[in-house]
Amino acid sequence: MLIVIGGLPATGKTTLSRLLASRTNGVHLRVDTIEQAIVHSGLARHPVGPVGYVVGYALAEEQLRQGLTVIAESVNPLAVTRDAWRDAAVRAGVPVLEVEVLCSDKDEHRHRARSRSVDIPDLPLPDWEQIVGRDYEPWNRDYLVVDTAGQEPEDSLAPLIEAVLSAERG
Repeated sequence: MLIVIGGLPATGKTTLSRLLASRTNGVHLRVDTIEQAIVHSGLARHPVGPVGYVVGYALAEEQLRQGLTVIAESVNPLAVTRDAWRDAAVRAGVPVLEVEVLCSDKDEHRHRARSRSVDIPDLPLPDWEQIVGRDYEPWNRDYLVVDTAGQEPEDSLAPLIEAVLSAERG
């Protein structure tokens, strides 16, 4: 199955995606990693535009066709990006679970944004003003919301695991 994890920067997407990948033996596909590899190639500079997502869709579909569970993590701010992830799952003939990770406590979210460290060399992290000023379209279909505010990652992971198990059962 394809599990699409989206949400603003510094909400906990990467932490949850990594935990979920380890629990499901899934492939964690991170658009930040793809984009930074493109930048390191010398072919582009930040922001790279849609290319990282397009590569991500292709990689996700290839892994899904091999029977693997894919956790696709990105900000996923637009309906068109959400549709493209879903289309990759449809073409591969697998179910898709769409998840928005948020941190409803603005002070906690701001603190996370200001105190986090870079885990991909040379990846520029957005500052708080860039995060809250970002274009981010509302979701237009059913999806799971995971609010990480005031929780440990394992607590935030629990409803996600439950949703994955439910989706696998059909």
